[in-house]
Amino acid sequence: MNWDEKKTVLRKKIEEYTKGNVCIAFSGGVDSSLLLTLACEGAARTGGKVYAVMLDTVLHPKGDVQTAIQVAEKTVAIFQVIRVDELENPKIMENPKDRCYLCKRYLYEKILDYAREVQAPVVIEGTNEDDLHQYRPGLRAVKELGIRSPLAECGFTKEEVRKMAGEYKISTASRPSAPCLATRLPYGTRIQKEVLKKIEEGEEYIRQLGYGNVRIRVYQNLVRLEVDPKDFGKVLTHKDRIIRKLKELGFSYVTLDLEGFRSGSMDL
Repeated sequence: MNWDEKKTVLRKKIEEYTKGNVCIAFSGGVDSSLLLTLACEGAARTGGKVYAVMLDTVLHPKGDVQTAIQVAEKTVAIFQVIRVDELENPKIMENPKDRCYLCKRYLYEKILDYAREVQAPVVIEGTNEDDLHQYRPGLRAVKELGIRSPLAECGFTKEEVRKMAGEYKISTASRPSAPCLATRLPYGTRIQKEVLKKIEEGEEYIRQLGYGNVRIRVYQNLVRLEVDPKDFGKVLTHKDRIIRKLKELGFSYVTLDLEGFRSGSMDL
């Protein structure tokens, strides 16, 4: 199957969903933004309604909401933000190894409740082919709840998602991933909102210095900083500023991980 044929298969699959109302678990990231764009394109032909549901949660960076709003406003989708506090679930707060599963199930149940209210029989989300080959316990919740993952079903890799998003000139096509802030803590470390705020503030500060992928992994009062290896030299240039900021946030020790940024490093 060539590139044009692969895109056609994806468009047809999503257009089939839009024959009725459809809900998209929308984060503003490139995966869900592409799904939203294609769903709105399909709905223009079928007459279905597209609902973009953004979960404003305590475990995700706050900047995600503004990004999602900016993307959704450029479409005809009905945009809905639902405020959720995952830490109301004591099991999630304890950050067990299946936290991602517990969290995803908790969050998608909220979206399914909304989908029932607006009579949307299908809910879709942005898992891609690459995600299927990584440690993603949350995918079990997606399958159990009957959520559809058209990008993964059509074999779209992350690179292909970005390529297609670029063809549609979607603003988030090159945006780095922004996963749950709990991934910055070792399993078994109790999740505290104050620590999450420090992590978010620290990462945003470093990102504004000109970095793409940034992760602050926290072990009590020690920080393991992950950036792309090509940025190691830049980190040394900004060393004093980074150390000063992270110590102001309350971290005593600041280290640079020589393996560099890698998604899901806490799962190794």
